[in-house]
Amino acid sequence: MPTPSVASSASSASSASPASPFTDGADLQDSSGGASAVQQPASPTPADQQPTQPIATLLVVDDEAAVRRVLLMRLQLAGYRVLCAEDGEEALALFHKEQPDLVVLDVMLPKLDGFAVCRRLRAESCVPIIFLSALDAIAERVAGLDLGADDYLPKPFSPKELEARISTILRRMGRGAATSEPRELPTGSGVLRVGDLVVDTNRRQVTREGQRIALTYTEFSLLELLFREPGRVVPRAEILEQLWGYPPRRAADLRVVDVYVARLRGKLEPDPRNPELILTVRGTGYASQRMGEGTLAAAG
Repeated sequence: MPTPSVASSASSASSASPASPFTDGADLQDSSGGASAVQQPASPTPADQQPTQPIATLLVVDDEAAVRRVLLMRLQLAGYRVLCAEDGEEALALFHKEQPDLVVLDVMLPKLDGFAVCRRLRAESCVPIIFLSALDAIAERVAGLDLGADDYLPKPFSPKELEARISTILRRMGRGAATSEPRELPTGSGVLRVGDLVVDTNRRQVTREGQRIALTYTEFSLLELLFREPGRVVPRAEILEQLWGYPPRRAADLRVVDVYVARLRGKLEPDPRNPELILTVRGTGYASQRMGEGTLAAAG
């Protein structure tokens, strides 16, 4: 069976964006276009130093050939299997065929934009999604996160920073995040009982009266962080560092936390406007409501 092909990158330099999409002078000529999506690095390491299998499979979706070329090379050298798509329709087709572990998704795409692609993926999968976009407005970032993206990196960006964010998300979530069914994970120590919610930290499932509540991996990680120590105020900066792996560099970074708390409340709270489970500590962060004795029950 033929391997999926990389979106064509044979466009001329004049068709690329006039401003570099990278902040660290990434060499746009380091790799050539027109290769297969599962391409080997140009200068492979000796066989005895290569991993037996890729760290994970990534799907990079961007209509800029220069971005695809650089990310293909950099991420392969980091040990990933990389698939590339240049528009939203191709991205969905590749996703359904290959089931990648994480999607790097540009917002401004032909045929289907990144928001539409994210909406369709979230309807069927909890695969981690990192948005890339030249639209750095807070409203655009919030819109992407509201759709269920796990992170948002404005252009121009550093490929090294993107690598770090990918690594953080995959380390937290583990491989196989594209599947919609929960995986047996060794993390967690049992079952959290939060009011009428049952939170299984081993299977990473939340149920109410036997009905499963669908949470993304990031949403579940946030829930687990807040309810590990009921009543403790968790600063927004701490949540950002623990879940996303980087400290806040500007106020907009903390909006990621606020958006995810709002998403979690919308799924768990009977009345999200008057939350009872996740409380806001103004000017500091968030705290889970103390539910009395028996909040933490050991797994049977």
